[in-house]
Amino acid sequence: DKGLKGKVFVTSGLGGMSGAQPKATVIAGGICVVAEVNPKAIETRRTQCWVDEVYTDLGALADRMQKARHGKEAVSLAFHGNVVDLLEYFVMQHIDIELGSDQTSLHNPFAGGYYQVGLTFDEANRMMVENPDRFKELVHASLRRHVDAVNALAERGMFFWDYGNAFLLESGRA
Repeated sequence: DKGLKGKVFVTSGLGGMSGAQPKATVIAGGICVVAEVNPKAIETRRTQCWVDEVYTDLGALADRMQKARHGKEAVSLAFHGNVVDLLEYFVMQHIDIELGSDQTSLHNPFAGGYYQVGLTFDEANRMMVENPDRFKELVHASLRRHVDAVNALAERGMFFWDYGNAFLLESGRA
C-alpha cells in the first residue's frame, strides 16, 4: 500500500533542523529510528514530543521497531548512541530498512558535527580539544564503517540519501 505505514526510516542527529525528521516521519505514518550521541539533544526532542520513545539497548530498540513495523504504527524511536552501532546492528541481525539518511553536521566534522563510534559524547568532546589529530583519524574511521553499513543495507533494498549535510563528501574524503 501507499505511504509510509510499516516502513522504517533510519537517520541520525537530533540537533538543529534534524530534530524535525522524527516528527515528519510520524506525520507521514512511518517509523523513524534516529541515533543521537548527545543526551541533551535527545531529552530536548523528547520533551518537545518530537521523539516518542528513547532506547539505549539495540536489542530492545529493534524489537520495538519490528513491533511497530508489523502493527503499521507511526512512532519515533531515538537511540542514545552512535548511528554506526545502530546500522551495523541492523546489518548483523539481518534487519532490513526501507529508508535511510544522515542528519549529522558533516559540513563541520571535526568540531562537533560528527561523533566517532566507540567514544562517549563527553570523551569525544575532550579528545576534540586535547588531541584533534586523533579525533580526526577516528572520525574518518567511523565514516568508513558508516558507509560500509549504509552500502550493506542499500544492497538489501534501503533507499539512502544525503540531505546536503556533506555526508557523501566527507565519506569520500575518509
